[in-house]
Amino acid sequence: MQPIPFQPLQSWQDELREAITDPHALLTQLDLPMSLLPGAQAGDALFKLRVPYPYLSRIEKGNPNDPLLRQILPLQQETLTPPGYSQDPLEEQQANPLPGLIHKYTHRVLLILSGACAINCRYCFRRHFDYQDNQLGRNEWQAILAYLAAHPEVEEVIFSGGDPLATPDSRLERLIKDLEQIPHLQRLRIHTRLPVVIPSRVTPALIQLLAETRLQSVMVLHINHANEIDLSVTAAMQGLRQAQITLLNQSVLLRGVNDNVTVQKTLSKTLFDAGILPYYLFLFDPVAGASHFDLTEAEARQLMADLQAQLPGYLVPRLAVEIPGKPSKTLLAPMHYTRNHLE
Repeated sequence: MQPIPFQPLQSWQDELREAITDPHALLTQLDLPMSLLPGAQAGDALFKLRVPYPYLSRIEKGNPNDPLLRQILPLQQETLTPPGYSQDPLEEQQANPLPGLIHKYTHRVLLILSGACAINCRYCFRRHFDYQDNQLGRNEWQAILAYLAAHPEVEEVIFSGGDPLATPDSRLERLIKDLEQIPHLQRLRIHTRLPVVIPSRVTPALIQLLAETRLQSVMVLHINHANEIDLSVTAAMQGLRQAQITLLNQSVLLRGVNDNVTVQKTLSKTLFDAGILPYYLFLFDPVAGASHFDLTEAEARQLMADLQAQLPGYLVPRLAVEIPGKPSKTLLAPMHYTRNHLE
């Protein structure tokens, strides 16, 4: 059965502008108790609430434990400062040689196209990132192009942010055409949550742009729970797949959101049905203000062992953690069963 084509009532820019940014309005919209308001306001003061209506429509009204709500509702717990959590958990500032460019891994660089996001996820490892000093104006962009030209070992450019698809298609086209002129660049990867939060962001112009570039295009979505995928998301993914864009998903293991095998199994199956291959499941990055989402490594490895036992291998994401200073992501093996004991 073919998915129903999604026909947005307004542009993605309008939906972005009309996002809810007030905790009182959010609680009212979702029929949630006002007892949550003081904590929501305390968390909002540290990291602003932002959630557009297409995503909001997937949240169950009256349910304070809804897994999508938990990802976007500010909480009093965000004011806690337990040891071991920092504002720069991945130490990106040490790999930021130019404004807007992060070069942590030898053969790929990450470009901060925009500081804007469609949605402010409470667990975001960049919630404290200095976007003001990483703006991509004309001068900064020319410096980045020169840097890339001088580093022939770089094969892949990753568009990130914020959310890189908060950038208009016309600007994306100019940036991609400039990158195409650098012969050793082979791949363009876009890390984004916007097509999930506002599916109308997948415009015909964006699809055409990614289909026609000489760079091999990969889109990495960020989906943590199967409830984030509705018919409008599936229709947007279908358009990208028809243009032969590779679609991958990376998610974060979050306490109270997706920290059980049933939820993870359903997520993998729903992703695959939408044409998206499960890619990474990350341990939570220890960012200040979000410690309540954290799980232990042992809990994560046990969950992966259970998941591996219930899914074919191609539906099992790789459990990984990002450790500052390492030359790549660090993969974590599931708990290993032997005949006599669990290792």
